[in-house]
Amino acid sequence: MHSASPMRKVFQGVPDRRQMFRMFDRHAQRPNRWKDDAGELYIGEWFEISERDHDHMFEILPPLWMRGDMFAMREFLTGSVTSVFFALTIDGEIRHFHGYCDLSDKPSPDRMRAAIVDRESRPVKAMTRTERLEHIWSATHDDYRGYAGERWPEDMRGKRTITVYGGSRGTTLKLLDDLTDEEISAKLPVHLRYLPDAIAA
Repeated sequence: MHSASPMRKVFQGVPDRRQMFRMFDRHAQRPNRWKDDAGELYIGEWFEISERDHDHMFEILPPLWMRGDMFAMREFLTGSVTSVFFALTIDGEIRHFHGYCDLSDKPSPDRMRAAIVDRESRPVKAMTRTERLEHIWSATHDDYRGYAGERWPEDMRGKRTITVYGGSRGTTLKLLDDLTDEEISAKLPVHLRYLPDAIAA
């Protein structure tokens, strides 16, 4: 029996190829990188990609499998977790996406497809607080993001941290989840700052 991981959009817009490859391993800085199974960090993450990058990934290696509007990468990220790529018709337009699915949970690619179509079919472009935080994490350079270590209280260790600029107060390190609305707005690109809040599905 598998517990369904939440499907979550981790980047707003279409990244360029450099950003895409960087987001394939968004959690590279995690503690104990080589000692733990990080599948739970990745399962359910998805973002849009360009048609060119979708086709590029298809040509790298023969897919593990192809099924209608999706294919799975032959190389696994960890355990039974691998990249699944989608070419989906949404509002009459073909768009392309990447997501991480646990293939030991056979329905997971279909659940991801449904989640993507549902999220991207909404008539008003909006972002939840979680989507805003995930976009900030995806877009921030490794030098300015990390994980709470031994200097943090024990209950905070291992949580994601990010550098915040405080004007005359200089920079501080905060937990990503503790950013205020003002700090979130300051870290988003201008075209995303004023999108309405979306109600989480």
